[in-house]
Amino acid sequence: MPSAFKVAGLFAGIGGIELGFRQVFGDRLDTALLCENWEPAKKVLAAQFSDVDLHSDVKTLKDLPGRLDLLAAGFPCTDLSQAGRTAGIKGEQSGLVAHVFEILRLAKRRRRKLPWLMIENVPNMLALDRGKAMAYLVHELGQLGYRWAYRVVDSRFTGVPQRRRRVVLLASCVNDPRSVLFADEGDMLNESQLADDAFGFYWTEGRTGVGWARDAVPTLKGGSSLGIPSPPAIWLPKADSGATFVVPTVEDSEELQGFSRGWTSAASDGKRNGPRWKLVGNAVTVGVSKWVASRLASPGEFNVESTPWTREGAWPTAAWGEDDRAWKVELSEFPRQDPYRHLLDVVDPARCTPLSHRAASGFWSRLQTSNLGRHAGFREDMAEYVERTSPLLKSIAV
Repeated sequence: MPSAFKVAGLFAGIGGIELGFRQVFGDRLDTALLCENWEPAKKVLAAQFSDVDLHSDVKTLKDLPGRLDLLAAGFPCTDLSQAGRTAGIKGEQSGLVAHVFEILRLAKRRRRKLPWLMIENVPNMLALDRGKAMAYLVHELGQLGYRWAYRVVDSRFTGVPQRRRRVVLLASCVNDPRSVLFADEGDMLNESQLADDAFGFYWTEGRTGVGWARDAVPTLKGGSSLGIPSPPAIWLPKADSGATFVVPTVEDSEELQGFSRGWTSAASDGKRNGPRWKLVGNAVTVGVSKWVASRLASPGEFNVESTPWTREGAWPTAAWGEDDRAWKVELSEFPRQDPYRHLLDVVDPARCTPLSHRAASGFWSRLQTSNLGRHAGFREDMAEYVERTSPLLKSIAV
């Protein structure tokens, strides 16, 4: 491996991939280019990667900067995620990945081989439109002569208390991505060993799901089905009755994604519903990219049985392929298990904001029309919280 590991990041967000690689390669990492068009994200990148060339629009990026070891492209999940529009891979935002393939085709015509391409996105792209999104991606890679592999991983394997499932895809025309993504295999997290003093859930949901997570928060996300910035709430069943439901701070969310607290402060606009929650929710968990980088630096052995995949319907949670062929493999979503940090070791309830009465009552009304949220004591605590925080009840008490 050369003395420097040179990378470029498209759809760079707030730099989760680049930060994870920096933690592995240190001074050997050479970030040649970051491309991002959302102004708040650009402010974060300018503050955190001040010495890196920042390009504002992938649609106007015509070429890559010289020799690269890896191109990262965590393209927008807006049209793929269940919380988004699910318009598909050809949607206005997610369809921007086509520009990545245009750039790779140009590099191929110039006989410039790219050792690694890394893509990260939501697992829903494996099932959306009966797998058409994933089929499009791997077809384009096959046409370019790339061997590819992907795996769904849960961010909790990196030790952060956030249940976040994401697809990590690696492709190469010179290396074998299976030696990176398939070299590690661990046991699923034993949830019976998790603490029972904090449960994360989404108060913006209720009829179709509450995003439940024990000793963790559910997936941090940029928005909700209600179309608003979407921090989760935390139920504290052992807390005093006045502090049973709280909302973590945006600094908590940064740490839950593996960033340092204040990482996105450059994008702060002073507004209650500013861009920082969306920035963090759309980011790549730093520990996940760090795991990929560590295996790129030191590829491992893989010994997994592969079964030919017929490409009918939703794609499996792990697979690899080349040309027009694909094989599925059986792997867990936990390549390993780093030391786990309990949720209340990250989130201090004393710094959190109590869930508002309006939020709680709206969630409670939706919850009553569904069969969700049946964990022992949860509904009872929510009903009591709604009543206790009622402005009417407070005015009577006064």
